[in-house]
Amino acid sequence: MDTPRSATVPHDPLVCGIDEAGRGPMAGPVCAAAVILPRDFDFNLLDDSKKMSERRRDEAMLAIYARAVAWFVAWASSEEIDRLNILRASLLAMSRAYAGVASKLALLAGSGAHAAVPPIEVIVDGLYKPDVGDVPCRAEPRADGTYPAVMAASILAKTARDRMMVRYGWLYPEYGYERHKGYPTEAHRAALREHGPSPIQRESFRLKGEGQGELPFR
Repeated sequence: MDTPRSATVPHDPLVCGIDEAGRGPMAGPVCAAAVILPRDFDFNLLDDSKKMSERRRDEAMLAIYARAVAWFVAWASSEEIDRLNILRASLLAMSRAYAGVASKLALLAGSGAHAAVPPIEVIVDGLYKPDVGDVPCRAEPRADGTYPAVMAASILAKTARDRMMVRYGWLYPEYGYERHKGYPTEAHRAALREHGPSPIQRESFRLKGEGQGELPFR
């Protein structure tokens, strides 16, 4: 049975949390989310998305969509990952997510909404910072298990990408994306050896121990 996490980290509604999902897979896009939460959000719903069951993630996702001051989900495609590398593509998706939140805040400000105050800080899970313009930004490892806004971003990115990979499973059923979500499982590697790369394959991806010129499907 899932045990709700009691959030203990102080929360500031002027903080925007950013996180990504999908850096490790061999296929599909990388997804990033940016979230600003109100002070009265139910933080017991939140945790690092990797530690939550699918049911709890979905429950939290719906609450975030309904109650966040602003949120946005953005993507970088497998083609962009191959062209830029996975780190740069992840940062690009994060920048796009923040730009989406900034646009929503601008729209809210135009409507006179009291909550539409630009964030005073952006907190990103990890070691690297995306481009968020002039807003102060800091990257912190394991922020997705510490700061409520980053936990919320982690949940949105994870649920959005998982659902996208299920849809890719409908399009390309021979690869089983709905099960492994593009991660390098043995079943995924066997499908690649049998069928070759799918249209969403990250052709720059190499598994540890493989030769410099070898890809998992060759």
